[in-house]
Amino acid sequence: MKAAFRRHPAGVAIITTMTSTGPVGLTASSVASVAVDPAAIVFSVTRATGSAGAILEAEGFVVHLIDDEHSLLAQSFAVSGAERFTPEQGWGVLPTGEPHLPAARVALRCRPLQTVAVGSSTVVIAEVVEVIFGEESRPLVYVDRAFHALPHTG
Repeated sequence: MKAAFRRHPAGVAIITTMTSTGPVGLTASSVASVAVDPAAIVFSVTRATGSAGAILEAEGFVVHLIDDEHSLLAQSFAVSGAERFTPEQGWGVLPTGEPHLPAARVALRCRPLQTVAVGSSTVVIAEVVEVIFGEESRPLVYVDRAFHALPHTG
């Protein structure tokens, strides 16, 4: 199965939330739109510990749909122990408390609706409560174990 999906390009997102000990986040390539009314998305995480566990327990989180300028940031949020949420990376905080990357193409502020355990993964269905648009830029996709930029879509 992994070999099959290595060949399937997927958009790249960084999902963030705030915990009592500070901001946490992870890179995801499983984000998809599910419904328009109510506006809902779906994504999956592969374990319930660390950043994934914090997102699963959060009352709200932000799904940042990122561009090619953020491929290094996506890499750092994909591995444990990497430097995250530094001033140089450009992070801010929304009035609602979640970490926000203002330079993201789009940020979706969400609240969880439902989770479903599937094998070693958890599928999250979330309501989109706010859409924050950033600058138009080249979308980032992940395919064949590497990040790639698509042509500018604007």
